[in-house]
Amino acid sequence: MDQPTPQKPNRWRRFSQWDERPLRLDNFAVDDPENGFSAMNGANDPQPGIEVEDGRIVVMDGVAVADFDMIDMFIARHHLNVDTVVETMGLPAAEIARMLVDMNVPRTELVKLAHGLTPARLAEVVAQLTAMELSFAYSKMRARKTPGNQGHVTNAKDDPLQLVADAATAVAFGFDEIETTMRVSRNAWSNALACCVGAAVGRWGTLFQCSSEEAEELQIGMAGFSSYAETVSVYGTEKAFIDGDDTPWSKAFLTSAYASRGIKMRCTSGAGAELLMGFHEKKSLLYLEARCLCMQRAMGAQGTQNGGIDGAPLAASIAGGVRELMAENLLAVWLDLECASGNDARSSESEIRIGAKILPYLISGSD
Repeated sequence: MDQPTPQKPNRWRRFSQWDERPLRLDNFAVDDPENGFSAMNGANDPQPGIEVEDGRIVVMDGVAVADFDMIDMFIARHHLNVDTVVETMGLPAAEIARMLVDMNVPRTELVKLAHGLTPARLAEVVAQLTAMELSFAYSKMRARKTPGNQGHVTNAKDDPLQLVADAATAVAFGFDEIETTMRVSRNAWSNALACCVGAAVGRWGTLFQCSSEEAEELQIGMAGFSSYAETVSVYGTEKAFIDGDDTPWSKAFLTSAYASRGIKMRCTSGAGAELLMGFHEKKSLLYLEARCLCMQRAMGAQGTQNGGIDGAPLAASIAGGVRELMAENLLAVWLDLECASGNDARSSESEIRIGAKILPYLISGSD
């Protein structure tokens, strides 16, 4: 006996169209603080707090000075203003958050306030703001009066002549900064020379960076071929630093070396880096990034490349992750760092989600 033909489910055609949308290719993570998948207000984030004795910080965010790791030590010694930190930390987080979105509170007052707030308090404050409030606060707190854009000048063959032409074209398009990377590491010097020449065509003032291995990049800068640097990476956990044979002090020395040559200096950090490396210490993305940014201010860097860097696709897969990227950008400018809102990594397969991520930065006037 013939089997009856199975009935197709009564399914709207619009469902099939939704299935074909690029958004369906995105994957989303479940909150899992124990394994580092927490955008902000993580279950294992420390409670904000400070204790000062005889002009020295003895407890910061629940950690006694005897138990400080090297990041805690660097922040306590070089970021926090010991004279005002007790008073500043006494302000409720909600009150500080309202000050950020109050047009009657001047930027200068808020910058001074940030120098007396620990990483845990900074993260607690910005986590209370909505996406719209973060965008407004960023516009108010940005360090640069006029936004500027950075363009990447590269080609698959590392062809110097093409790089010269492309760099000159980028200048004509109005980019304030040009960065080059190379397919083959030994081509760093020829790429640097080519883009240095091309960036000087058309108008003066365009800055150039050759993104290479840190030691070689410093040599290129000392030789006079580059005029800014931003690939000095900073991490929010001690193990992540140790994995790269680095410390906050070694990064500060490198920052000073660039600045001594007159090279514009910004660091790089962004949510998800520690999680990707496996050194997240069960802390939220925002708290770890708050530590990174406090270190960068303490180093004396002019600015930071922050937000949508390599970890952006991972951050965007976590609930509240895109809002976290906005929050860390706000932290950067609140700490008086010039902030280049990173847009290096594609955070979604959906053009709509990508546009939704970029639009608030454009409206608020980010670099």
